Amino acid sequence: MAMQHGADKTGPARDDMMKKQLRGELNADRSLRTDEEHELQPSGEDQPAVARDPAAESGTGAPAGTGVPRGMTERDVSIRSDLARHLGRGIYPADRSAVLESLREHHAPDRLLDLADRLPDSERYENVQAVAASLGLGTEHGRS
Repeated sequence: MAMQHGADKTGPARDDMMKKQLRGELNADRSLRTDEEHELQPSGEDQPAVARDPAAESGTGAPAGTGVPRGMTERDVSIRSDLARHLGRGIYPADRSAVLESLREHHAPDRLLDLADRLPDSERYENVQAVAASLGLGTEHGRS
């Protein structure tokens, strides 16, 4: 199938104009809803106030707006997230060799392989949280 050049209804200049227009509407200090019934309503007297920043209202003690659970650093969260992405859910329960094999199969970066290489041979892990704790990373329940 041959591609038809020039059949696009918008070109780069029109795209830029539409982006600027949309950005202006999104940044406007007014509602973008056309029907009043779709407007967000304030909390009722018998309901809790809406939290604009869930982290600030969570009571976890984490700095407001960071999204980092108490007991963890941003680095801990990042590493655990990367481990979870490269390990998947289907390997558990897993031992050190299964963790390393899964990381290699999923083309994990060398830094994750180097970390996993430090795991003890004798332990079995029920989830990525257990792997992170064994590596000495902070978890929601504190440092190991």
